[in-house]
Amino acid sequence: MATVTIHQAKTNLSKLIARAEAGEEIVIARGKEPVARLTAMEAKSGRRKLWGILKGKVDPLPDSFFFDPLPEEELKAWEGGDEDNH
Repeated sequence: MATVTIHQAKTNLSKLIARAEAGEEIVIARGKEPVARLTAMEAKSGRRKLWGILKGKVDPLPDSFFFDPLPEEELKAWEGGDEDNH
């Protein structure tokens, strides 16, 4: 475990980060008093898996929901033909 002053840390931050990434722990001191510790972050566990998280919890929509024509009254509403009711 290396100890550096705040001034040294500001001057050599990139190098200290590289050392921390390599597994070294760096202590930053104000004078002789330790005030902070520089360590690497824990490695990510990989990509987050989102597919299938709701499997079995939500009923799937039938294909007819997307591919069947709209009912006449809904089609008119989308086309603006049902304006006298609003």
